[in-house]
Amino acid sequence: MTTSTRKSVLSLYMRVFRIARTWQAQSGVSSDTDTEKKYIVQEARTLFRQNQQLADPVLIKRCIEECEARIGIGIHYRNPYPRATYLPPLGLATQKGRKLQAQQRLRKQAKPVYLESHDET
Repeated sequence: MTTSTRKSVLSLYMRVFRIARTWQAQSGVSSDTDTEKKYIVQEARTLFRQNQQLADPVLIKRCIEECEARIGIGIHYRNPYPRATYLPPLGLATQKGRKLQAQQRLRKQAKPVYLESHDET
């Protein structure tokens, strides 16, 4: 990891914790605010530790873009939780007999950038 990349990742990490420190739930209830603050901190720690060993600059850049997208969406909608994709498991059209493989490939392509680090449910 280059020095500039390391610096940007660390500044992004600190930015997430600053957002969590000043976070206010949209409902205005203090218990909701505390729950959402804990979620933000736990999610950041989990994802940053999960990607700590990445060495490929392209993958690191994609993770940075995902984090920035999640921050932007979270601040805009005042919701720290990832947004759902609303795509049923086998809801995409098949292509000439390659049913399951084609659907899995299309689902992977349809996954938004802010959900790339989450596994399929």
